[in-house]
Amino acid sequence: MNKLAEKVKSLFTEDLVKLVIGFEKGSHGVRPFFCRNIEEADKLVWDDFCTNNIAVYLTKTELFGTDKTALFANLPALRTILQLASENQLKQEQWIILTLNAQEEVIQFDNFEDIYAYMADYPMLTSEEDRQLIEKIQNMTREDRWQYWIHEMSKCIKCYACRAVCPLCYCNRCIVEVNCPQWIQAWSAPLTNMEWQVNRVMHMAGRCVECGACAKACPVGIPLHLLTQNMMETIRHEFEKQPGNLGNKGNVLATFRVEDKEDFIH
Repeated sequence: MNKLAEKVKSLFTEDLVKLVIGFEKGSHGVRPFFCRNIEEADKLVWDDFCTNNIAVYLTKTELFGTDKTALFANLPALRTILQLASENQLKQEQWIILTLNAQEEVIQFDNFEDIYAYMADYPMLTSEEDRQLIEKIQNMTREDRWQYWIHEMSKCIKCYACRAVCPLCYCNRCIVEVNCPQWIQAWSAPLTNMEWQVNRVMHMAGRCVECGACAKACPVGIPLHLLTQNMMETIRHEFEKQPGNLGNKGNVLATFRVEDKEDFIH
């Protein structure tokens, strides 16, 4: 019996949880899995392909009752949990958060502070490929940069997969669904698509955990994650803000300090 299944079976045996969220092998690779009993525990897997940020399910209140739920969290999910906790979106007593370390040992966190301490060894890193592309875009003239993103946004079909997959898009009613007044036009066109993405990215200011789920979910291959990654780099430099800081309530768009620098405004 693998350590993953062994841990899950013990949680069900001791009646500590009614549901465990993890990963299983699917017909086209690894996929999220909702394990509801001991018999299903052996389906759980953990490997390098378990990259989905399954913390997206944590704010789906329709999935959970009052019973505890366990979540096997990879690094992006752990970082998301910290950010959601800092935004008062998670009740610590309702969740059992687990992960597997590099030695494939199951770790169960007692509280959010333990997750925060664990994540100190795993800073957010931008891949070399993404960094090169970001630098390439930044080195463009303003006109060329605008044309680049207009071209990318012309592919958008307004399916909102980027919103659905983002664990930090948890508003009960998104601005794209507000039609009195109509803040963002419903049809797909380069400028309205740009308007939607600028709005989405700004709502991620200081919050994005850079999991890349938005780009992975995009059916037309728009590199949406580059927008938030570039924005987060600016926020780290200008405001020294990082997502997932438990002691730092609020975010850069929801707080104001008179000593905030304004030299980034052009």
